[in-house]
Amino acid sequence: MSTFAEFHDELSSVANDILAKDSEVAWSVLVDAGWTGLEVPESAGGAGATFIETALILRQIGRAASANHYFGSAALAVAALQHAPDELLAAVADGSSRFAVVTDQFTTASGKLTGRAEFVPDAVGADRLLFLVDGGVAVVPATAVTVSAAPVVDETRTLATVIADGVVPEMIVPSDCASAVLDRATVTLAVDSLGIAERMLTATVDYVKMRHQFGRPIGSFQAVKHACADMLVAIEVSRQLVADAVEAIADGADAAVPAAMAKSHTCSAAVDIAGKAMQLHGGIGYTWESGIHRYLKRATLNRSLFGSPATQRQRLSQRYH
Repeated sequence: MSTFAEFHDELSSVANDILAKDSEVAWSVLVDAGWTGLEVPESAGGAGATFIETALILRQIGRAASANHYFGSAALAVAALQHAPDELLAAVADGSSRFAVVTDQFTTASGKLTGRAEFVPDAVGADRLLFLVDGGVAVVPATAVTVSAAPVVDETRTLATVIADGVVPEMIVPSDCASAVLDRATVTLAVDSLGIAERMLTATVDYVKMRHQFGRPIGSFQAVKHACADMLVAIEVSRQLVADAVEAIADGADAAVPAAMAKSHTCSAAVDIAGKAMQLHGGIGYTWESGIHRYLKRATLNRSLFGSPATQRQRLSQRYH
């Protein structure tokens, strides 16, 4: 256990160093770092790790509010290709082909793919798209469909509208991974939001220790202490929920319940915490230079993507109805 803990600490430290260098990280940097192949089997040129290790990277990406394609082109792509030939998984690991996953239901008639999807992560600039269809995953060259960038409030993510009109897939990989991919997407956003919340709490505590009013640090004021304590409590609950969801996915268990719980709580908490961070930074928190707006916008988008907190709670209620 200690060996894994040391490895995880080192992986997180290296990720933090890489992500701290630039707010936008190129796909080639992710590939060179070995992150794209973390969950790819060794037989396909990957590291043969689990979603637990991928979650460590996702958490650091959230902490840095980093703009990159890891979410859609690695974390989701590997899940969609879990039953695919090794050459497709190898393409993810070595970065020779960047994928994007379309989770909206497209129809297949006479071997042709038709449909429209909104807000597809990392589809802009992808080489191939993976469509979750009945009975499998349809692999389609990006040039065969229409991919249009969708402007959103969070500039650290790239989302797109994808339209297919009678497209013949390159291949269809038999798989029943649709629910697993959707669960992974919700947990991925929860992990990212946890990183956002942790970064905002750290930044806020550092600031209130340094900022003085009336001859004393504002962190000594009771109202500020209570606000920071509330942020920490929300984060501690999020950590446990996220850990349970990540473990369920890594073990290949039914992750529907822990995923919905982690997404509904953590993504809401991250928005609240980023908002409190902006308030506790005072006037400077509302300036462009503070950078807090990047985290607040990212947290807000995370809350909406792949099911709002209300949608996730509805999933839970239906599960136990």
